[in-house]
Amino acid sequence: MTTALLRPPPLPTARGPLSAAVLTALRDGTETHVPVPPDPYGDDLQLALYTLYELHYQGFAGVPEHLEWDPGLLALRARLEDGFLEVLRADVPVRPDDTPEAALDELQVEPTDGSGVSYFLRDHGTLRHAREYAALRSLYHLKEADPHAWVIPRLRGRAKAAMVAVEYDEFGAGRADEIHAQLFADLMADLGLDTAYGTYLDAAPAEALATVNLMSLFGLHRSLRGALVGHFATVEVTSSPASRRLARALERLGAGPAAVRFYTEHVEADAVHEQVVRHDVVAGLLEHEPHLAGDVVFGVRATTYLEDRLAQRLLGAWRAGGTALRSGYSESAGAG
Repeated sequence: MTTALLRPPPLPTARGPLSAAVLTALRDGTETHVPVPPDPYGDDLQLALYTLYELHYQGFAGVPEHLEWDPGLLALRARLEDGFLEVLRADVPVRPDDTPEAALDELQVEPTDGSGVSYFLRDHGTLRHAREYAALRSLYHLKEADPHAWVIPRLRGRAKAAMVAVEYDEFGAGRADEIHAQLFADLMADLGLDTAYGTYLDAAPAEALATVNLMSLFGLHRSLRGALVGHFATVEVTSSPASRRLARALERLGAGPAAVRFYTEHVEADAVHEQVVRHDVVAGLLEHEPHLAGDVVFGVRATTYLEDRLAQRLLGAWRAGGTALRSGYSESAGAG
């Protein structure tokens, strides 16, 4: 087992006036008075939001821990969240007759042209592509189950019991070396990447940040518990077939047993989790709170929408012979 370093990461580099103001506030405790940028999906806003959310996870080196609940920073975060949610709701509208069952069924219809990231990596990917993918996804996978755990006290009955059962597996079923975030750190080590938490934040484009911000947004708000369940269900429904392709990609590239194991573990575990989530977490939630059906659908579609945006970024760069990492990062993905 490769142990991820348990130290807060350094603050990232600003990407505009908003993120610069947030970083200055975290360093110096100064007020943040800047206009919210017009593009909710852009680098400046997504980095600012990611940085504010990270105060609820591992924090940052040199940033006082009490700032997690600073009223000024929370007020700014609320403004950013409102803009992010507004554009998401516009881009993934939910009709009154949309149902969670239909939304989840749609996820099981895979593209006939094999156009997704996992297909590309399986059939055409190089070791560089695999390392870039792992570096960018580390922002998600090194905290994989954490934001979903925030919904547990907001559920009841079989929804809560089933959610805890799935999360128990995500957190290693009582074994530290089997925690899925640890398995991903082991994958990164096999690929020659730095396993320290937050290492690749500056390398990650806005599209990658948005996928992580979404689950933090849903997890931190009780009012979005239905959307978080939709996010969680989407992850579990889509994970198994994609993980099978990614395992084959890493086997073909000779990435090493730990790298392959992360995905083979998800092939087996998530095939079971899918059924538990659909029939107990989602159905159990709606049994008690049927009015949240639209929120579940929104969570499913918002997750898919942002994942598709990230896939377009990755595939566009790779098919053009370039890198999906932000400017200033080498093709080696910052290997240690």
